[in-house]
Order: sequence, then C-alpha cells, then structure tokens
Amino acid sequence: MTARASDRARYDRATAHLDAPLAIVDLDAFDANADDLLRRAGGKPVRVASKSVRCRALLERVLAKEGFAGIMSFTLAESLWLARSGFDDVLLAYPSADRAGFAELTADPKLASAVSVMVDDVAQLDLIDAARGDGREVVRVCLELDTALRLLGGRVRVGARRSPLHSPAEVADLARAVSRRPGFKVVGIMAYEGHIAGVGDSLVGRPLRSRAIRLMQAAARRELVERRAAVVRAVRAVVPDLEYVNGGGTGSVQSTAAEDAVTEIAAGSGLYVPRLFDNYTSFSGRPAALFAQPVVRRPGVGVVTVLGGGYPASGAAGADRLPVPYLPEGLRYDPQEGPGEVQTPLLGSPADDLLIGDKVWFRHAKAGELCERFDSLHLVEGDRVTATVPTYRGEGHTFL
Repeated sequence: MTARASDRARYDRATAHLDAPLAIVDLDAFDANADDLLRRAGGKPVRVASKSVRCRALLERVLAKEGFAGIMSFTLAESLWLARSGFDDVLLAYPSADRAGFAELTADPKLASAVSVMVDDVAQLDLIDAARGDGREVVRVCLELDTALRLLGGRVRVGARRSPLHSPAEVADLARAVSRRPGFKVVGIMAYEGHIAGVGDSLVGRPLRSRAIRLMQAAARRELVERRAAVVRAVRAVVPDLEYVNGGGTGSVQSTAAEDAVTEIAAGSGLYVPRLFDNYTSFSGRPAALFAQPVVRRPGVGVVTVLGGGYPASGAAGADRLPVPYLPEGLRYDPQEGPGEVQTPLLGSPADDLLIGDKVWFRHAKAGELCERFDSLHLVEGDRVTATVPTYRGEGHTFL
C-alpha cells in the first residue's frame, strides 16, 4: 500500500461516521509542517499568516509551539476580533479603509497595544485621523517595502504590485512623516517577496520555465538582500527603537531568515501545504488540509460524479487555481466540465471501484481559502477525528 493509499484509508476510517462534503486537518502533518517551518527559520521567530489558516483553534495550536510568535492578519475587522479574543500581537499585513474599525482601534487601549496597521502612504494616516472621533490612542504603524525586482530602468517589473515605497529614501521619508505626526508610532517594517516565496520553481514537465524561475529568483534575492538592509538602516536612523523587520513567506523561509536585517519570518501556507506549494526545490511538506466530496452518480465505466467541488482559488485564472482530486489516486477532471458548482464528473479507472456515498478527497490550491467553504474542520489524529473546530466562517465571520 502506498503512503497516499494509507492516508486515504485512515481518512475514510476517521470520517466514516460523517457525511461529506467535509474538510479535515491531519494534525500529525500540520505539526510536522510547523516543525519544518521552525527548522528552516533557523531560530528566528515565525509570525503566522492568519489568511492561510482561518481557524482560531489552529492559530492557538501553532502559536503554543515555541518559536512561533504573533499573527499576520488580513483585515482590520479580523485584527480587532483576534485581539479581543486574546491574541496580543497582531500585524495587519494590508492597508485598510475601515473607518469604523479605526474608530474602535483608537478608542481602546487594549486593541491599540495589540494591533499594528500597515501604511505606505500619508493619505492612509489622514483616513485614520479622520476616523478617530474621540479616540486618542497611539496607532502602531508598520511600513511596507515594495520588494519587486525592477529592471531596465523600471520598464520591467517582477513581483506583486503592493507598496509604492521602493527605495531606502522613500521608506525613511514616510517613517519621518509618521514619527512627526501625533498619535502614530512606527514599530516595524514588512517586505513580502511574493515572487520568491509564492512562486514554485520546479514545475512538472516544464524544465525550461523552472530554470527561468530559479534564475529570476536568484537575481531577485541578491537585489533584495542589499536593498532591504539599506532600508532598515535608513529607517533605524529615524526610528532607533524599531521593534521588528518582517519578511519572507512559506517558500522563502530559509533564505529570508539568513538576512541579518530581518528579525522575524512570516509563514502560514506551509502549515496546510496546499497544492500550489508542491513545486518547490527548497522544501517539501505534507498535505495537511483536505476536503471530501461524496460520490452521487456513476454515469458509466471509468466515471463517477461527486457533489460540488468547484472551489477555485484567488489569483490569475488558470488550471493551477483549481482544487485537484487527490485520493484515490488516478482521478482527473473531465476537460469539458472541470470542477462544478453543484456536481463534478471525475474520470479514471479508480472510478470503477467507488460506490455511491464513497468519499473522494481533494486538495485546495491555496491554503486558508478552503475555510471560506466550510464552517468546521475535523481534526484527525491517526485514524480518528479527535475534535471538530469552527473556521472563521463557522464563527460567523467572513472578513472578505
């Protein structure tokens, strides 16, 4: 029996009493992945990206491990909710225009001390000040550096379009503007190198493209190491008591952790290891989060139909954004239909061994987005479900 076949047997036994659709997290795999992130971080603390987890119970589980510290959140409303729930170090990774949220933040000492907000433009400070009302608490500010690699005088750009702050002088100027403004304090710098951390460099069947990606990433790393260090020096000249410099992502943990300028690493997808993280030469993890759909039809030889399953992930549209049938091995989509909103036909010889009501296990493309489809996660240890915990959705929160 292959390892994957063994996993399928375990998951089927663990959930035999449960009807699909359902989602699970294999805790043995989850914990092993967490340990691997810590190993790759080389002693630097790992801040957990909540958008890749979206479950309070699992955030608490990973943060209980020595070496993990703090949360990187994705909306201000989520940040405030987490802070009220007892998480005392929440870095909002994206700028917000949530005026009601800023009014709450600036009026509550507990929230203001627990949450840092992302800023890359003075106009964002203006919005916060306009939203304050009677709130007078100091807002903790993190500045975001644009990590994109610019070539040919800026005519070619490699990397996500995030912050407008690219040079050391630009980041230092904003740090100076924040420091001079009453009610704000610069506490950190964040730089997410998504073109390194979030792009696989070992694409099956595409050796030339894989080689090109590796060359691009090597060049981007060399450039960013020097520029990030220069940015940190420039900002520390303005803010000597800077608390943290956050960098990285699941795909670049070890290379980012090796930079002296970086004090902490961000990672989250590496806990669940969705399918987009299968194509890296720098690490490999164990799939920990899966979902199951029930077989509801047998249209013919070599075909079964499962309920639903059309759960595409965010990003540029393409086949790599779709979930994949994982267990039993050997199933594939009908190219004329793909994964459907209400039903999904699956082709392949394993279909002939599946009965009505059997489960087909899938892996989602991006980590936490799976939790937007399910209100609970069944936690599996060995061949038993040992707990069932709510996702954000299960607690009544859909922050985006």
